[in-house]
Amino acid sequence: MSKNVVIVGAQWGDEGKGKIVDILSEYADVIVRFQGGNNAGHTVVVDHDKFILHLIPSGILHKGKKCIMGNGVVVDPAILLQEIDTLRAKGCFQNDEDLLISEDAHLIMPYHKKLDAVRERIRGKHRIGTTGRGIGPAYEDKVARCGIRCGDLLKEDVFREKLKINLIEKNHLLKNLFHEESFETYDMYYQYMSYAERIGRYIADTGFYLNTAIREGKNILFEGAQGTLLDVDHGTYPFVTSSNTIAGEASTGSGVGPTRIDKVIGISKAYTTRVGEGPFPTELKGEEGVQLREWGGEYGATTGRPRRCGWFDAVAARYAVMVNGLDGMILTKLDVLDNLDKIMICTGYNYNGNIIKDFPSDSITLNNCKPVYEIMDGWKKTTSGITQLADLPKNALAYIKRLEELIGVSIIIISVGAGRKEAIMIENPFE
Repeated sequence: MSKNVVIVGAQWGDEGKGKIVDILSEYADVIVRFQGGNNAGHTVVVDHDKFILHLIPSGILHKGKKCIMGNGVVVDPAILLQEIDTLRAKGCFQNDEDLLISEDAHLIMPYHKKLDAVRERIRGKHRIGTTGRGIGPAYEDKVARCGIRCGDLLKEDVFREKLKINLIEKNHLLKNLFHEESFETYDMYYQYMSYAERIGRYIADTGFYLNTAIREGKNILFEGAQGTLLDVDHGTYPFVTSSNTIAGEASTGSGVGPTRIDKVIGISKAYTTRVGEGPFPTELKGEEGVQLREWGGEYGATTGRPRRCGWFDAVAARYAVMVNGLDGMILTKLDVLDNLDKIMICTGYNYNGNIIKDFPSDSITLNNCKPVYEIMDGWKKTTSGITQLADLPKNALAYIKRLEELIGVSIIIISVGAGRKEAIMIENPFE
């Protein structure tokens, strides 16, 4: 009997999903990326070798695992090919059969990236903080029903016609509204046909493949990008990504019905980080925040941008448990807190003199919330390398237990380092 597990970020992304997916891929037959684009980066360390994956699921680092880029992903072919070449140069992904790309996944085009950058520039101080990778504009075209999909790469006439129609509108916007240079249909057409020659072999009906795999009793791991609080509907709008990042998207972004999902697991750091603009109640803006960033190596895998750092936010975590329907939580980077005398946990918000325990849906309200903290003693001992829960320092165990009480679900895996083996498996979601 197959078991199908969804992994999602429970904060603002960067929770360490790449490493956890890498660990759990050992127990899965198929690994599916179901949303987002190359605005997300999953970092995995294997035998001291660092891999940064932007599009291909982390399971590609395991031989013989089938990796799927689902219909909910937006694909930049140039970045995908770079990723493939890098993996192969390191001895990974030697078999073409290990990767499938949904024919319904939308393509990121050069005009998407240009529009993304121009819009951020003209917003000035009101910018959202996008990565400039064209993700938002690609999803806009998807919803506007004028997007170009991976399957179109296999039909030259269809691709050319769609491109020609799209460039009429995009060039008009770029030239007349933003005063930017326009694009040539001919150049872009041949550029993308050259991509088709290399990635066409991977394009398939992945929804059909996945449902067949489930009937055959295979285990499937669904890998989310970004995090719950960046969800376009349920996150801190408008400071969000352009896709749905919560567990429900595992179904719509893959073509697998929700009744086929057996478990939904969230991932959270032992503290909180955020990249880009937007409200962040527990942010540490002084020396403590800088120290946490350096200890945790908190720089974006995709952009290199320094991450904003702060204490664990149990209000936000409870919200993530609710909107995802989490069955358990995975805690990462516990070791980053090893040197602290005192550790703070946000248990509520002070909003205009009132204490609130529920996460506000409105960014303006959240931006005016002040954290209410509970203080716990640190453990001042090294946790890196520990593989058994009972071997953790007493105060670290107390911290974990308190987080479980506050968020309402059990912590099933604890990561205590960057390496593949530096984790404590309390409960395996595939068992």
